[in-house]
Amino acid sequence: MEEDDRGAEPGGAGAPRMGRSLKAWLQDHYCDHDLEQCQDTLLHNAACVGDIETLRTLLQEERFLRRINEKSHWCSGWLPCSPIRIAATAGHADCVALLIDFGAQLELVDVKGQTPLFVAAENGHLDCVKVLLKAGADPNGSPHNSSFPVYHAARLGHADILQELIRYGADVDVDRQLSCSDVFSPWRRLISLTCTPLYRSAAHDSLSCFRLLLQAGANPDYNSWSAVCKANLAPSSPCCLLEAILRHGCDKQFVQLLIDFGANLSLLRSEPSCDEHSRKKVNPEALQVFREAKCAPRTLCSLCRITVRRALGKDRLYAIRSLPVPQRIIGFLLYEQ
Repeated sequence: MEEDDRGAEPGGAGAPRMGRSLKAWLQDHYCDHDLEQCQDTLLHNAACVGDIETLRTLLQEERFLRRINEKSHWCSGWLPCSPIRIAATAGHADCVALLIDFGAQLELVDVKGQTPLFVAAENGHLDCVKVLLKAGADPNGSPHNSSFPVYHAARLGHADILQELIRYGADVDVDRQLSCSDVFSPWRRLISLTCTPLYRSAAHDSLSCFRLLLQAGANPDYNSWSAVCKANLAPSSPCCLLEAILRHGCDKQFVQLLIDFGANLSLLRSEPSCDEHSRKKVNPEALQVFREAKCAPRTLCSLCRITVRRALGKDRLYAIRSLPVPQRIIGFLLYEQ
């Protein structure tokens, strides 16, 4: 078919038609130079294989230093990537650090809107994540990408990476749907609760990530302290995180943590059934924990802890450690005991 050379974003009017070479289209729109000018990829290749000595030698030359942020290497055969993006994907933390020292841009994205931190977190490279965060990388990734480092760390069960992201201020309540609400029409908003980091960590049975998110202030009901807007949800969708987790058949520990962190037990539209003929897979032990909690009032200690934490807000939970109260109370407020 005939090629369409009009400039546009992926998926727009100028996107490649069926049969068009995707690599050629990406070359036209996202590579920094013509293909003929991108043959010298020594810098990118050294970053790819983790050859730090070659990388250091090349960066002493002005012609390579000028190309430190150049997206001219076809990573995985398709994506034009900068050297630091390539090194972060491969997990070469020493190369990432060296490139930063020589002026590599931390937030330079690839054609998918992925930052070096994003790909490092997604691929489970803790050392790269630490290097990038220490250098000042945004823990929330790029606004040009509809997903986030914290989401993938929670989804993949990378508790160590998630902890680092949280330590540097990552938003634990990010949502891929709501973050795009300014771009897409309103009907795209809030159609499901399954895109939250909390839910994904539970769905993938990562109790450690689930607890970390809650300790960092993630909302046990959803991504807002305001009432859940049921009108925007699909009719068959659970209207709160607790209902979603019960429906998914998660272990009772997930339900207990939601209760401990103040989940609203009255939000459920209806109690999920654990009948063996039901389409919904429900863990009977988890359902029993919910039933018992709903029938019993919360303790005064629990209510006080929830109230104090909500009064502070998730962005100020760090201030708990400086409160003029006994260490035992600080540990209690932080759910460390």
